Amino acid sequence: MEINCRHFKYLELVLLTFYAVAFYVILIRRSLHLSHEYLVWHGSATPRNFVQGWLWGRPNDLTDSQWRNFRGNLPILTVVMGVFTFVANTLRSSFQLKGRGMSIVWLIISLSYLAYLHGACILFILSIASGNFILVKIFAYSKLFPCILWIYNLSFLICNRIYEGYSFSSIGQNWAILDSYRGTFRWHICYNLVVLRMISFGCDYHWVYRASRIDHKKHTQNCSTCSLGKACYHLLQEKSVPMERFSFVTYLCYLIYAPLYIAGPIASFNAFSSQLDLPQKTHSVKNIICYGVRWVLNLLLMELMTHLFYYNALATSGFWRHSSAFETFVIGYGVLNFMWLKFLLIWRYFRFWALMGGVEAPENMPRCINNCYSLEDFWKGWHSSFNKWLVRYIYIPLGGARRKLLIVWVVFTFVAIWHDLEWKLLSWAWLTCFLWVPEILVKLAMTNIQAKGMFRQLILRELSAMIGAFTITGLMITNLVGYVIGPAGLDWLKSRMLKPDGLPVLGSIYFTFYVGTKIMFHIREAKRKSPNGLIGSERKRNVM
Repeated sequence: MEINCRHFKYLELVLLTFYAVAFYVILIRRSLHLSHEYLVWHGSATPRNFVQGWLWGRPNDLTDSQWRNFRGNLPILTVVMGVFTFVANTLRSSFQLKGRGMSIVWLIISLSYLAYLHGACILFILSIASGNFILVKIFAYSKLFPCILWIYNLSFLICNRIYEGYSFSSIGQNWAILDSYRGTFRWHICYNLVVLRMISFGCDYHWVYRASRIDHKKHTQNCSTCSLGKACYHLLQEKSVPMERFSFVTYLCYLIYAPLYIAGPIASFNAFSSQLDLPQKTHSVKNIICYGVRWVLNLLLMELMTHLFYYNALATSGFWRHSSAFETFVIGYGVLNFMWLKFLLIWRYFRFWALMGGVEAPENMPRCINNCYSLEDFWKGWHSSFNKWLVRYIYIPLGGARRKLLIVWVVFTFVAIWHDLEWKLLSWAWLTCFLWVPEILVKLAMTNIQAKGMFRQLILRELSAMIGAFTITGLMITNLVGYVIGPAGLDWLKSRMLKPDGLPVLGSIYFTFYVGTKIMFHIREAKRKSPNGLIGSERKRNVM
């Protein structure tokens, strides 16, 4: 029976792989055709925010402002990274700097970096941060402290957006001259990450005498990193640091630490301050170099994508409104993959910078977007450090798993407001919650099902694949609404897909995601059976 089961799964994997290859061949051909049509649509003129590319003379799609800015500033960023790392590491080794000494070095260099980015607007950041520090020191032992901390930080988060970072002239005419020195980068955009660090500092200080949520002995036995005498990120985050670490200098250093300032990843105060004495030991020099080489290869992949497939231009220009139902799917699927690769490159660049300076931060993209078939898996693998922050500072304090069905609404509403004050982001957040609630209920029901026997296991596997395909379809629609077409485009999408020519396409999309989910099952099973599968799963469970 076991041999027949293995034979069936092998045959299934062959058929699924054949279908997946055929699907991607069709997808690539159609993407190339759409990109060509887009250039024809624009005529002889080069589309806006396109540049002459270096691959085969094709135009390069730089219509995504975030990617365009990052790519354009990559040379100067790399110079800054080299100078920062060389100076900080040289001073650390020459003077054996630890704790407060290392904080001062990082703080001085980071302030110089911020002065270039924000000019005189650095005063706004320092003023708000100082107010938060005073508030924490005064009210940290009050039962009302969490409410005070959140109200203070959310108020500034919203006001910064409404007033576009304020103006010095609003303070007084004597200050108006400073409006001419606002730097090269809007400070209130970077403030979104600063506010997460200010809340982290306040909560970690508030919890300094609270018992740890993890069993350190059991954790060390099960964690492949800690069992080697090192400390994994999860342990660094959960273990409180001495009170003297909660100084103003260390606090400011944590808020504006240059490698993690612009885009993260987001590290908790406990994890960051515990690495001031000694550089991280989890990743060797060889591993860090390999990490950098992989980043360069990913950059080349992005260059290939933006030269061949103009997904972002097709979406933002409204070209998708003139496309067929299948072509709309191709554009939407391409945009999501473009976004994933864009954020992977940005986040991994700054994490690489932090690792070279001896600070470990969580990996933001630990799993490919095409290897997720549940919302929980997706959000653990997309901006993973933000997910850890949400779990530690919102999800668990509000009740955790006991109130999961209610807390997801609070969490995603905060995520939407944190990103920006836009209705389409709130629509994205609430659509995601609508999808998540059924998934939670289904998972609770399936945990009570005892799948005994090969036939029952097969039925349960098929049901899981069908549910996974439904989740992926819904996830794709919600992200399209949130980041591409907006709430108004949802009606257009429904009208296009529910037409007679759209229903077969919708069915094909669902079946394709069903096939993808089944392939993911095979990948997970192969990893579990591999020699390193158990270690990898244990590490992931402890880090998550």
